[in-house]
Amino acid sequence: MPTIRQLKRRITSVQNTAKITNALQLVAASKMRRAQDRATQGRPYAEKIQGVLASLASTGEAGEDDGKHPFRVQRPVKNIGILHITPDRGLCGALNSNLNREAASFVAETNEPVSMVAVGKKGRDFFLRSELNLAAEFTELGDYPALTQTQTVAKVIMEDYLNGRVDKVFISFGEFINTVNQQPVIKQLLPVIPPEQADGEADDALTQEYIFEPNPLLVYERLLPRYVIMQVHSAILESAASEQSARMVAMKNATDNASDIESELTLTYNKVRQEQITSDLLAIVGGAEALLE
Repeated sequence: MPTIRQLKRRITSVQNTAKITNALQLVAASKMRRAQDRATQGRPYAEKIQGVLASLASTGEAGEDDGKHPFRVQRPVKNIGILHITPDRGLCGALNSNLNREAASFVAETNEPVSMVAVGKKGRDFFLRSELNLAAEFTELGDYPALTQTQTVAKVIMEDYLNGRVDKVFISFGEFINTVNQQPVIKQLLPVIPPEQADGEADDALTQEYIFEPNPLLVYERLLPRYVIMQVHSAILESAASEQSARMVAMKNATDNASDIESELTLTYNKVRQEQITSDLLAIVGGAEALLE
């Protein structure tokens, strides 16, 4: 049984920890709202560019040369590139381990040599420990990455693909679904897979009549690199929103657990203190009776 002094120290320690986790929870909640707004505000642009790209691919002039664009050419796969996006910091629950585990499983199932491009320290450190080929790394992009930063990441990937260093590129990131749910996702980035026609806006994009200047083929060739950059930018924003959401939930759980531990320690402290008081009273009463005898 711990002593009263030891219990007091543990209660104080747990209370201090709860204050820290609560502060981190509040900071993460504030950052989460802004990160979620940035991730969701970019979705209309992403949906529109997908619709226009699909419309261009279906037109006669652009459609005939669709497979000839460097980003659309299907070639024998000898090397695979993976753009792995993770947070720079921890304290976000199982998000980092889930992302790294998903990417590691994908690499294990791949027969071709893999070249990694890491965005975030957690993914970089994981693959360095795994002794995988790390071609490039990008860290400290901040909580709200700008397009100029994400564009640099996309250009590295595109240059590696155009130069033939990799023949197929996948992107791995945490897709933001809601505050309590972030899903690890791995999807093909290059060569570009034309957006499939879905119900609603994508079908409307096909039925709309666009006037492309100077011609559909040139617009299509200029739009494909922007589409790749948009995919990378959107994935990094989704990852940032997932990080802040996971951190807020993790810190809230940590604060709740600290409160539960504090309650249990306080109950134990009261029991030990009561036992000590009872023991002291019995000793006093026993001593008084001995004096009376």
